[in-house]
Amino acid sequence: MGSGSPYAPLFPDLPLRRVEEMGLKELERIRLILRGGSVIEWRRLHFTTREEVDRFLRLCLLDPDDPEDQRWMRTVLADAVAYLRKTFNYKVAEAVANPEEIHDLFLYASGAKEPGKYRRIACIVLKVMHVIQHIEGREVLFKLEVSEAEIAEVLARRVAMCVQEMASKGIPVVEFALSFKSRDSLITKLLAKKETVAAQVYDKTRFRIVTRTKQDILLALYFLTQRLFPFNFVVPGQTVNSLISFKDLLSQYPNFAQHANELHLHTDYEEDADDLQTRNRFSGPGYRVLNFVVDIPIRVDPWLPRLEEDTRERKNRLAFGLVEFQIVDQETALQNEEGESSHEKYKQRQKYQVLRRLSRGLIVPMPAEKRKKRERSKKPGE
Repeated sequence: MGSGSPYAPLFPDLPLRRVEEMGLKELERIRLILRGGSVIEWRRLHFTTREEVDRFLRLCLLDPDDPEDQRWMRTVLADAVAYLRKTFNYKVAEAVANPEEIHDLFLYASGAKEPGKYRRIACIVLKVMHVIQHIEGREVLFKLEVSEAEIAEVLARRVAMCVQEMASKGIPVVEFALSFKSRDSLITKLLAKKETVAAQVYDKTRFRIVTRTKQDILLALYFLTQRLFPFNFVVPGQTVNSLISFKDLLSQYPNFAQHANELHLHTDYEEDADDLQTRNRFSGPGYRVLNFVVDIPIRVDPWLPRLEEDTRERKNRLAFGLVEFQIVDQETALQNEEGESSHEKYKQRQKYQVLRRLSRGLIVPMPAEKRKKRERSKKPGE
């Protein structure tokens, strides 16, 4: 990027907001994580100033002052407009298709810039840009000589730096841990899943954050979307949330409740939807946790060819690394290690399911623990 390291702490002087001070913008972002939603369902954005948009772009690791990044953003915008015009015959206004600066597009989509008639089409264009950027980000990784281990190392440094800053700002982080799924664990997980495709394992790199209280989890979520990853990069459909009820937030915090009628989705959406995951099928009945997956932006400049050797037609320098976050409060974390909710019991249930799948139509091997229990219950001489 044009100025400094792309992985230096972003906006260190940006003040934190207490949960009681948060408004509609923060509520929508937290809800997106809690339910594993997609910004494609949103009707508008919530930017109010150019400075807010500028911080968002830099959080995406795009430098609005860098000519190369400016050209890339314009390229993605042009592709999105061309797609809409060709596929749906959309009449994209010139002010949206070619704004004076890219920030205007976000302000139009938020209704913060006149004329208001451009809000809807600006939202649509940004949604398409969001998808195109992800396609390009995936493609650039396939073209570079970079290993998963190198990507994981970059992600680990960024997340650790962010959590360290989080703690220094007064958000109580009781525990922070990084784990990489071993080869054996990866094989077991794939055999236990209905979709046995390695690309669909999202928790190869997992970060666990334990906060002091449940309220601290809300602060942590907001901090992460301000310092580490843009809110729109939460991977849809990959959240498991058995810890925090969105409707409980509305009843607990008046500052959230007053925005109930302004939400993108009605307040009963989580209760009515049949595609939301509230628990992992191998977890114990009392296990409570918030797991979500994020595409964290990564600058690929270190792996790009030298300028004189670079024959690429497109100049994308941004890719994504998938990571899973597991966040829980301290009291719940302790409860999760008791009885049927323990990790040991989880693994036993998962392995038994793998044995069942592998032995479909054959004799199912009895798990060692169950076999020992049966042997102990036998009477002498049997």
